[in-house]
Amino acid sequence: MYRRNNEEEIPPEETKVWECTSETCNGWIRDNFTFSDEPSCPLCKSEMKEATKMLQAINNPRMK
Repeated sequence: MYRRNNEEEIPPEETKVWECTSETCNGWIRDNFTFSDEPSCPLCKSEMKEATKMLQAINNPRMK
C-alpha cells in the first residue's frame, strides 16, 4: 500500500551560503549553519566566499 505525503513542499528561496574557493572542491554550507564569520571549507579546509543559492528554507534556532 502506498501512502500519500500530505505535507506541503517548501518552496525554494534565495539563501545566503558560503562556497569553497578551491577549483577541485564543490563544498558549500548555509550561512546560518556556520560557527564563524569567515568559515573554512569543511571538506578541504580552503577559504570560502559568500554566495547565494535557491534552497528550501531550514531554520537553525541555535545559530544567527
